[in-house]
Amino acid sequence: MTTTSADRRRNLRLALALTGLAVMLGACNTTGDVVSTQTVPTDYRQRHPIAVQEGKKSIVIFVGKARGGLTAAQQADVAGIARDWTREGTGSVVVDVPVDTANSRAASTTYQDIRAVLASGGVPARAVVRHPYRPEDPGLLPTIRLSYSKIAAVAGPCGLWPEDVGPSILDPGYNENRPYFNLGCATQRNLAAMIDNPADLEQPRAETPVYTARRDIAFDHYRKGTPISTPNPDADKAKLSDTGK
Repeated sequence: MTTTSADRRRNLRLALALTGLAVMLGACNTTGDVVSTQTVPTDYRQRHPIAVQEGKKSIVIFVGKARGGLTAAQQADVAGIARDWTREGTGSVVVDVPVDTANSRAASTTYQDIRAVLASGGVPARAVVRHPYRPEDPGLLPTIRLSYSKIAAVAGPCGLWPEDVGPSILDPGYNENRPYFNLGCATQRNLAAMIDNPADLEQPRAETPVYTARRDIAFDHYRKGTPISTPNPDADKAKLSDTGK
């Protein structure tokens, strides 16, 4: 079987076309880096980390139009805000007071009581800021809102489902038994809400001084050879059996 000149020219053109196509495809990757997709961390603590941010704490005071001042329960709520502010507040206590409403006069009287309760709880007058506002919905009862900024531990948001949790041929890792994305988010969010001092996530607290009075009594009993524990005369009343005596 012989090869004609036309066949040689056709093979040459085909070879040149393939060479040009290879050059164009090679020019698409100019950096030479290998492109890889980012994977979701397997550890739920890395998928849903607990972060320390500035949050806000607030309470609502309901005020009727025919009565001004705080009730006993409302006084306890405001006193609690004052106590918490002295411990964790990072800004002023902002008091939103409604104006141009049916209960605006009663709200103004209630605001004075709020300032008095806050002052008795250790909040200085310069740290209380009055913020008048006009309610957007006139059908709702206008309220007084107390709020302040604080450092808080947060996690989430939860309820995100970026992928189908069921088996799917479109997911290359569905048969690898990997945890789904939302797993552990609620646990992390609840743990963050229970943290009293967010600084505990970064460092331990300073040690408190020892109780020297009790330590001296314990050492004195140890030197004399007497029991160190405090006697409890009611200890035997809780026993259900005399076995072992």
